[in-house]
Amino acid sequence: MPILLALDASSSACSAALLLQRDGVEERLVSRFALTPREHTRRLLPMVDEVLAEAGVSPADLDAVAYGRGPGSFTGLRIAAGVAQGLAYGLDRPLLGVSTLEALALAAHRRHGVEHVVTAMDARMGEVYAAAWRCRDGITEALLDEAVMPPQRLQLPEKASQAGWYGIGSGWWLWEAMPAEVQAGVTQRDAESEPAAEEMVVLAARDYAANGGHMAHEVQPIYLRDQVAWQKGG
Repeated sequence: MPILLALDASSSACSAALLLQRDGVEERLVSRFALTPREHTRRLLPMVDEVLAEAGVSPADLDAVAYGRGPGSFTGLRIAAGVAQGLAYGLDRPLLGVSTLEALALAAHRRHGVEHVVTAMDARMGEVYAAAWRCRDGITEALLDEAVMPPQRLQLPEKASQAGWYGIGSGWWLWEAMPAEVQAGVTQRDAESEPAAEEMVVLAARDYAANGGHMAHEVQPIYLRDQVAWQKGG
């Protein structure tokens, strides 16, 4: 029965979640989430302690640790990476990095049953972190690679341009700056939601089942600042 812990500090939110699975099926999910700008260092470890205690699990029971590896706040990503790597090293457990944008896409799918999702997070400096996804039966598939760009350059995937898209993430506060084609294709949007460990732990469980995770030093944050092209997913 795999037991996984995920934590995240990539945005103004801070979160932790613990997932217990039996035969690949979610048996119990315990999570904490709070909007805590500039308090991530103080709040993250207590959240981890809380989810472990509520689930009746000790750190030694964990099979793997995961964290939101980005894109997101540079400081927040470093905080989460430090905590997650420290836990993985100390427990001699594998570490998994989970995309914050993929976690947002899964959240939209789980909450609203939507299939086509465009995720966009405010990247500051007049840019957004963005990607596009197809979500079916709890499975996410990237249709456009994650990239950082001005909102004016945001596009929808050509092969699915006629779909009714759901936009999620803080980047959608920049709606007025986005191209007319995007505004026409995105029929619903949620600019309030932030990435959360609750979805990250589900994605981490998928990856853990597939490859078992990685050594702690091999999993690094993804900042995207040196990747400025908007590219189609492979």
